[in-house]
Amino acid sequence: MSRGLVYAILGRGRWAGKILAILTAENREVVNLEETRQAADEGISEYRSRLAEQIRAKGAQAVWLCVPPGPHVNVMIEAALDAGVHVIAEKPWYGSRQVTTALIERSRALRRIVAINYEYCLLKEVETWRINYAADSGIRFGGRFFLNRVNRTGVPAIDNLGSHLASIRAFAVPKSELGEIQCGYERADERCAWLERESHRFAFIDLLAAKEPIIQRFIDKFEAALDAGEFPLNLNHALRVAEDLAALR
Repeated sequence: MSRGLVYAILGRGRWAGKILAILTAENREVVNLEETRQAADEGISEYRSRLAEQIRAKGAQAVWLCVPPGPHVNVMIEAALDAGVHVIAEKPWYGSRQVTTALIERSRALRRIVAINYEYCLLKEVETWRINYAADSGIRFGGRFFLNRVNRTGVPAIDNLGSHLASIRAFAVPKSELGEIQCGYERADERCAWLERESHRFAFIDLLAAKEPIIQRFIDKFEAALDAGEFPLNLNHALRVAEDLAALR
């Protein structure tokens, strides 16, 4: 059920359109922001102030950053926090430990949530792994994520696609050993994750076959967390995912 939350979507393109359609179908109010990109002659501080003012003027309580990763995301999050609203950003997360820690401390001080959209963590099978195996350290995690299309994002496959897999591991089996991770573009579609114990595979999830409304679940859990003040797919989680992926490069 809607909490009456008003969302602002920052970004354009196919993904922004998809998020807009889902929020609208879920009876959430969405407001439009104009000129959300930094102008060529605009300094970072000036841009941050302008963006914060736009968010305040529209009466949004949460912003969804449907933009590619990069340093601009950190500035957008700061602007949203300046405006006093909650934030959802897309993976992969590229903020350094120093930058991420500063954002965590500021969002906590303001009692605002900064969430990262790792929607595959909300599959029922992943939730089952979390219940059954979260405390188990004798597990090895593996996965593959291949897309049958060219890379139009410019983001390396290990970051863009591998972040989904590393996020599942950090969320569901955080004490597991990181095993085989394969990612790539222009390959036959394949998305899967598995668990092994003593070289024996005992659990497998076909992510490609899943047809569950995971983005809708993400929205519901995000909104429910506004009262609790904590959301598991947060910047701490994103930093661990980023550091796990860095170890694979």
